[in-house]
Amino acid sequence: MEQDWRLTRRALLSAFGSACASSLKAQPRPIIVSAKLDIEGALLGHMILSVLSHAGLAVEDRLLLGPTAIVRQALLSGAIDLYPEYTGNAAFFFNDDTDPIWRNAKAGYERAAQRDLIRNRLVWLKPAPADNNWVIAMPRAFAASLRVTSLDDLARWVQADGPIKLAASAEFVESAAGLPAFEEAYGFKLTATQLLVLSGGETSATCKAAADGISGVNAAMAYGTDGALVALNLIALDDSKHAQPVYAPAPVVRESVLARYPQIADLLAPVFAGLDLPTLRGLNAKIAVDGEDAGRVANAYLTAQSLLN
Repeated sequence: MEQDWRLTRRALLSAFGSACASSLKAQPRPIIVSAKLDIEGALLGHMILSVLSHAGLAVEDRLLLGPTAIVRQALLSGAIDLYPEYTGNAAFFFNDDTDPIWRNAKAGYERAAQRDLIRNRLVWLKPAPADNNWVIAMPRAFAASLRVTSLDDLARWVQADGPIKLAASAEFVESAAGLPAFEEAYGFKLTATQLLVLSGGETSATCKAAADGISGVNAAMAYGTDGALVALNLIALDDSKHAQPVYAPAPVVRESVLARYPQIADLLAPVFAGLDLPTLRGLNAKIAVDGEDAGRVANAYLTAQSLLN
C-alpha cells in the first residue's frame, strides 16, 4: 500500500506539473510595447498600449526605454515587439540619408517599409500625416509684421539685411541635415553673429528664447510637432522646397507578432490617421507646457475620438 501511494502521489505530481507546463505554453507572452524617451514617444506609446489592451490583447509596458538607437536595437533583437518610429530615421538606419526620396512622404514611407521588411522582418504600419522634422519658427506677431510665412520669405528678409537671430543647438547649426540644408535650398547664409547656439539646444529653450526675444533672438530651431509652438504662439515657416526629410510617426512591429495578432494593423490605423500637425502639437503642449500626464492625455484623446469602442 505504501508503495502504491508513493506511485500514485508521483503520478499526480507529474500530471500536475505537465498541466502547468501545458498551461504556460498555451499562454503566449504579451505584446511588448515600447517608445523613445521623450514626450511624443510617451504620448504615442500610451495610445498604442491603450488601444491594444482595450481590444483585449495582452500588452506589456516598456515605454520610455531610451533614445532611438536603444529602442531600435531592442526591436531588432526581439526584446520588444512594437514601438512608434519616424519614417525619416530609416534613411539613417540604411545609410541612405543623401537620397532625396526621404523628402517625399509617400515614397519615403514605402522605402522604409520595403527595406525593413526584407532585411529585418519588421513591418511599418500606416503612418500619421504629421511631420516631425526640423523647422525654423518665429513669433507669430513678428512674422506677420514682416509678412514672413515661409522659408522663401525668410531668405528674402535675410538677403535684404533684415535683423535676424536664430536660437539653435550646435547639432542643428553644424549638421548637414539641419541649418545648412535650409541655407542651401533657399539661398541664404547666417553668420555667427546671427546665431545663438544654446548648450544642449532643447527646442523648449530655443522656442522660449524666440518668444521672449532673449539676446535679440527672433527665430528658433524647433520640431514640426513641438507643443511649444502652440503654447508660445510661434509659427513654423513653410518649407515649400522640402529641404528636410519627412519624419512621419508610424508604428513598427515585428512580422512574427503581426502574424499572430493581425488585428494590430486595423486597430492602430485610425489612431495614427488622425494625428495631423495641429493635433499632435496640441497634445504635446498638454504634456510639455500644461504638465499633464502623457497616459491621461492619450486616453482622453482616444476617448474623444471614439477610438476605444
